[in-house]
Parts: sequence; C-alpha cells; structure tokens
Amino acid sequence: MNTQNKPELKPLKTGKTVKVVQISGKAGTMMPWHHTTQEAVVIVQQGSAILSMSDKEYALEKGDNFIIPANVGHSLSLKTDFEAIGVMMLGATIKFQ
Repeated sequence: MNTQNKPELKPLKTGKTVKVVQISGKAGTMMPWHHTTQEAVVIVQQGSAILSMSDKEYALEKGDNFIIPANVGHSLSLKTDFEAIGVMMLGATIKFQ
C-alpha cells in the first residue's frame, strides 16, 4: 500500500455542533493508524476500502455507512478510487499514532 499518498481530507461544511469532511483518494493509498477524539460517521459515496480496527476488518463499498467509535485506532486502505463523507462533532480531532 502507498502510504505516502494518503487519502485527502477536505472540509466541506461546519455547523454549530458538527462538521462534514470529504475523504478521497486513489486506489492503493492508505490512511495510517489514527483515532478520532469523538465518534465519526463515514458514508461511502464511491469505490471500496478496508477499514481496519484492532479487532476486525470491515469492507466498505458505495452506499455503506459506518460509525467509528471515539478513541478507537483504525486505518483505511483504498482498494479502488474512493470518496466518502465523514461527519463528526465540531470539537473532534483526528490524531495519528
């Protein structure tokens, strides 16, 4: 997996309590291990990826959605060109391990 070209996170909207980011990347890229300080919702718009958590791997495809618990380490490996929306609380941060 190509970790030098990790998926891009682009802010889309910010409300009073939540923020929305677009997650996109090319096939073969990988977002290294990280966690969010609060829950995050991922909604897949295009492509497929593997979401790895310490206990299990989850296949994500177009139309899928997934709630990532707060403070749980995970990584994202893109199998195909990929686009998703991430929704999280305004104060949530992403911390790479």
